[in-house]
Amino acid sequence: MTTPTVYEWAGGQDTFEKLTEVFYAKVLKDDMLGDLFRNMSSEHSKYVAHFLSEVLGGPKLYTGESKKSHAHMISRHVGRKLDETQRKRWVQLFLESADEIGMPDDPEFRARLVSYLEWASRMAVTNSQLSESPVDQNTPMPNWSLGEPGGPDPTRSKDTE
Repeated sequence: MTTPTVYEWAGGQDTFEKLTEVFYAKVLKDDMLGDLFRNMSSEHSKYVAHFLSEVLGGPKLYTGESKKSHAHMISRHVGRKLDETQRKRWVQLFLESADEIGMPDDPEFRARLVSYLEWASRMAVTNSQLSESPVDQNTPMPNWSLGEPGGPDPTRSKDTE
């Protein structure tokens, strides 16, 4: 028996697209986060679904179909001066959205999802304090899978495994 990826366990691409649609609808109505996302493109939800899917073990829709990179995602946060209160609210709304659409509530699945959200949102806050991106176009996408303690290894991409 093989262990499913977080992407597979979640339910695949349709789940992530539904999740980001529900999530960003909440964000836009939120007093704390709404203004930060007010001018997002109509494609933002889809791009984030593609990014999350790829990072969590799904197809390469973000780097393939969308032709974006990890450096691109990082660049979207640079200079935004996000704070810890905003970060916590972002994670809270994300998890509420996951519950709302019926994502698995299995403790092991949720531990992996939450560990990624905590890592990624903290990186977003850190990168938002910078004036330029700390990574270049060659920086591989994170690869967040089950059973890897300590987060993704930035020197290893899915292509080299």
